[in-house]
Amino acid sequence: MATILVVDDEVVFCELLKTLLQGHGHDVLTANNGRQAVELFKQHRPRFTMLDLRMPQMDGLEVLKQIRAIDTKAAVMILTAWGSDAMELQARKLGVTDFLSKSLSLDTIVASLQRGLMEPAQAGGAPKSPGEKARAFLGMLKADTILLVDNEPQTNEPLSRFLTQRGYQVHVAKDSPAILESVAREKPQLVVMDMDLPGLKGIEVLRTLRAKNYTGGFVMMTANEDDALLKAALELGSADILGKPVEPERLLVAVQVGLVLLH
Repeated sequence: MATILVVDDEVVFCELLKTLLQGHGHDVLTANNGRQAVELFKQHRPRFTMLDLRMPQMDGLEVLKQIRAIDTKAAVMILTAWGSDAMELQARKLGVTDFLSKSLSLDTIVASLQRGLMEPAQAGGAPKSPGEKARAFLGMLKADTILLVDNEPQTNEPLSRFLTQRGYQVHVAKDSPAILESVAREKPQLVVMDMDLPGLKGIEVLRTLRAKNYTGGFVMMTANEDDALLKAALELGSADILGKPVEPERLLVAVQVGLVLLH
């Protein structure tokens, strides 16, 4: 497998990618600022570099220029939470394999990396939106399936739409019978569930699914601060517990972590 350099000033995101890529058999180096990234690139000459744009000391485009001065054909992907068409055009002129948003699903990001490992970097080309990239890559791999459970449409609908746009296959359920039926039928990798459902509460649904040998992951949502319930959810394997109302970006991180823990 390949040696990959992950460059991002967000340590948690760096470690998340490191864990995921190591699970795919790669050797992974990490850097949390631009200067460190350039030094690691000089020392190890990684096969592929995943590079954030906005970092202290030296931004991603400057790092990319220095990498190009060392190796004109090195495979580099920009992976950022922000950017502009002008910055993407500049990066593509410097030969990046792709310019992706961090908000895409991890499977989509890994698919781009795998493609980059197989293809030489190419300069230029018309920039594509993250949504277009997600649709293109999802033809190459099976999307992770998520069951989203909440009886409130104002929660279900925007979160379902948000996760779908990030490349996940999302099913929605509103109560405990629908959850049990959907898990049996769809076999989701991850269940994102409100703990405060009507009828059978979320924690009881979690216990029931574990008793039925469901081996997927859980992320719980709640407006309740009952410490005993929160502790029970964690003991039953919930990857995270999110306070409601749930911020979509915070949910995305919890979903990514929950899926990584399954590998």
